[in-house]
Amino acid sequence: MDNLKLAELLFKDIDKTPEYYEERYPQRDLKEGARVTRFAPSPTGFLHFGNLFTCLVSYKTAKSTNGVFYVRVEDTDQKRKVDGAIEVMLKGLSVYGIVPDEGVVSEGEEKGDYAPYYQSARKEIYQAYAKSLVQQGLAYPCFMTPEELDEIRAAQENESIKGIWGKWAKHRDLSLEEIKKNIADGKAWTLRLKSPGSVDGKCFFDDMIKGKIEMPENVQDVVILKSDGIPTYHFAHAVDDHLMRTTHVVRGDEWISSTPIHLQLFKVLGFKPPKYAHVAPIMKEENGGKRKLSKRKDPEAAVTYYAEEGYPSESVNEYMLTLANSNFEDWRRMNKDESLDKFPFNLKKMSVSGALFDMVKLTDVSKNVISKMPAQKVYSLSYEWAKEYNPALAALYEKDAERATAILNIDRENKKPRKDIAKWSDIPDYISYMYGETFVPCYELTGNATPALAVKVLEKYVDLVNLGDSKDEWFERIKGMCESVGCTPNVKEYKQNPEVFDGHVGDVSTVIRVALTGRTNTPDLYAITALLGEETVKQRLNAALDYYKEKA
Repeated sequence: MDNLKLAELLFKDIDKTPEYYEERYPQRDLKEGARVTRFAPSPTGFLHFGNLFTCLVSYKTAKSTNGVFYVRVEDTDQKRKVDGAIEVMLKGLSVYGIVPDEGVVSEGEEKGDYAPYYQSARKEIYQAYAKSLVQQGLAYPCFMTPEELDEIRAAQENESIKGIWGKWAKHRDLSLEEIKKNIADGKAWTLRLKSPGSVDGKCFFDDMIKGKIEMPENVQDVVILKSDGIPTYHFAHAVDDHLMRTTHVVRGDEWISSTPIHLQLFKVLGFKPPKYAHVAPIMKEENGGKRKLSKRKDPEAAVTYYAEEGYPSESVNEYMLTLANSNFEDWRRMNKDESLDKFPFNLKKMSVSGALFDMVKLTDVSKNVISKMPAQKVYSLSYEWAKEYNPALAALYEKDAERATAILNIDRENKKPRKDIAKWSDIPDYISYMYGETFVPCYELTGNATPALAVKVLEKYVDLVNLGDSKDEWFERIKGMCESVGCTPNVKEYKQNPEVFDGHVGDVSTVIRVALTGRTNTPDLYAITALLGEETVKQRLNAALDYYKEKA
């Protein structure tokens, strides 16, 4: 076989060589140890949590080493392309602070010296390398029809190794004359790798997460160019990761089975392979067992879920790092207010078997993150969320932004801020008693507070309340009225002689709290009273008094 003639026959229009592209895309000028990673989506769907998580791992791998993170769009399958999918993905990533250094930065817009970053625009590059493989006798045209391939699949049903190899590789050794005749007859062809693998051969690689892995060597003559000249994923990713000088490929562990093919392609192409880091899928507990987080079953699998519910991106990022690195929570305890960017991310600290998604944990993490935010930031972020997802809340904010911010600042910006809000969708209920439009009276009491005690407390307090009081003066008024309603201002005294009193100062406060808010547990009652205003306070106290008189 004259491989040079065969290469010219198959690729007569390809005049550039691999050497040309090696010079066109040189090694990156980066500091030693800097890692180059990528996110390589196909425009066939939208961002889900697994994508986001894997992408964050890839991003942190680059950023923790002062490396480069880029986006390459794998759009060779134009039939499955979904318009707008890439833009949605990129915007979704940017929400969580994942912004590429180069590559596709918005739909149709690229930046960087290793362009084009759309695979559909790199056809001639792939074909130059394919032509080189044919010249070396490492690839050949295969003319098998879909029907023939179906017959082989049926015949291999009980075979341990499937695909085109050995006796099944019918066109591996066609003569140049036979190939010319097939082409002249108009027969479609694909280009297959002439695999150098053997049945007894082994493939070894050191996975950055899972450690050393041993697998059977690839023996299949896999397709590297389809009949339309477009590369398969396997071939395109090998050429692109080499020319874009990718050092670390972070991807889902479903790709482990394909790694022997990929490593073989790197070898026959003469490339140094990147290091692989295969991320285990996010798991979820169900019926005592575990299963993968499902796009079909679990709403939290869609990244849009977090925006709709109003989880701040900071909370989701914080939570993802608890899933990504086993030492993150210890680091956070030691660095309570440090930026996530300072966390020394390490691939080797990732779970081998798959981290467990826990909504309760996400809620706790988010409550902690939001509790540390200043009121102005809580207002701004929740207002932006409300404009899109809760117009009623946005309308309340717009009535008086300063008052809304003050409401959100109750028990905030102090040493021990409350942790009532896990997501912005919690806010409408959380502040509902602060607005006449959303306040729903509820007069259920707890502790020693009874309707009879409530009548006595409210009859006194409605005349005593003074919104000009300082916080200390306000509390002294409540303590001062305890004795006249049969209670003690001293909780310890009540515990020592409960039969002597109808209750203590806490029960008196509960009556007032329930009357004003409809709740037994709220942030600082003094601040609430001041922000409600005298007219509303008197109105609610009298309404509650009327209710309890009927019940007493």
